[in-house]
Amino acid sequence: MTSIRPTWWFVSALIALLIAGCNPFSDAQPMMDEYVERVGRVLDAEPTFSEIRASEQIPRRRNRVLPMPDLELGMLDFLSLYSCELQYVVGEKNSVMGKVMQPLNRLRYEVRFIRTAGDCLNTIEDDELISILEQAVASKRESLPVAIWNATWGVKEVERLFTFAKGEYPVEAVDPLSDLARDARQLNNAVTELLQQNLEVDLGFWGKVHQRWQAEYRAGQLINSAHLVRTRLGDATRLIRQRLNGRPLCLNGKPNNQSDIVKSMFFSVYIGKIQPYLADLRRARTDLIEPLSKLAAMQNDVMPEHFQEWYRSTLALTGNESIWTNLDEAVATHTKSWQTLLEQCGLRPGV
Repeated sequence: MTSIRPTWWFVSALIALLIAGCNPFSDAQPMMDEYVERVGRVLDAEPTFSEIRASEQIPRRRNRVLPMPDLELGMLDFLSLYSCELQYVVGEKNSVMGKVMQPLNRLRYEVRFIRTAGDCLNTIEDDELISILEQAVASKRESLPVAIWNATWGVKEVERLFTFAKGEYPVEAVDPLSDLARDARQLNNAVTELLQQNLEVDLGFWGKVHQRWQAEYRAGQLINSAHLVRTRLGDATRLIRQRLNGRPLCLNGKPNNQSDIVKSMFFSVYIGKIQPYLADLRRARTDLIEPLSKLAAMQNDVMPEHFQEWYRSTLALTGNESIWTNLDEAVATHTKSWQTLLEQCGLRPGV
């Protein structure tokens, strides 16, 4: 008998794992598919599954990075000879490493150049040098938005944040966005200050933001979920409308056996499973997508054309092309269809 117990324990554990693995409500894709199946089943309708629109990839880096204007070589050489701190700043740029600066380091250089040149202007008396330095500062201030763009949307790390290879946003996710949301808000505040030519902003945190983008992929998951949910809610809505256009679920507002089954499924699955996930998506969109949308929108003046198209479809929260507008419309239409159907039985839920 003692030798049998481990076998039974193993079998029981295996069955438990299989049951857990077969739970359709543990992941977004099977959950939404199962929901459409159940709506069709309780309404005596054959479900059809529409093709889910592929998420649009963020433009390639070569289409996101803007060319960064440089000062004329003669001007740089002249400034590098002047004996103030600016000569060291210019010297770093002219070095081998300076010629291949990553976008964030280039932004730091641009800010440091402007600040240092301003300090130098207060110490010199040579009119020719003052004129050259003022021209250099004006040029750097004018091109600063380009450096800011490249250090936000031009970095390779943002591609990982928006990758679609990690599926949909998790069901019952446990606050996975707190760090990303904080980063986005901090980045927006810094970019706002820089665009207003406030160069006293501490850029020390910026590199850590890029590191987290490299390690996370939540934005891509949210976009995948937006397409999935919108499509499957549309499939379920069509089933409900088919029933509305056919025989009534209830006659004269009197419940029956089928309406009880429909009502039970509505509360146990739509209210109990689907709506909490919709709420999670809405909360995650507010925490992450909204500040990222703002980060792009505030830089609209330098936004590349390829990126503008992607922004309108993927990041913008309004507009006919926006996946978020389309998702909201799908939720609203689905909700209204349920209300109309259940109203036939004297029940109009405030979903």
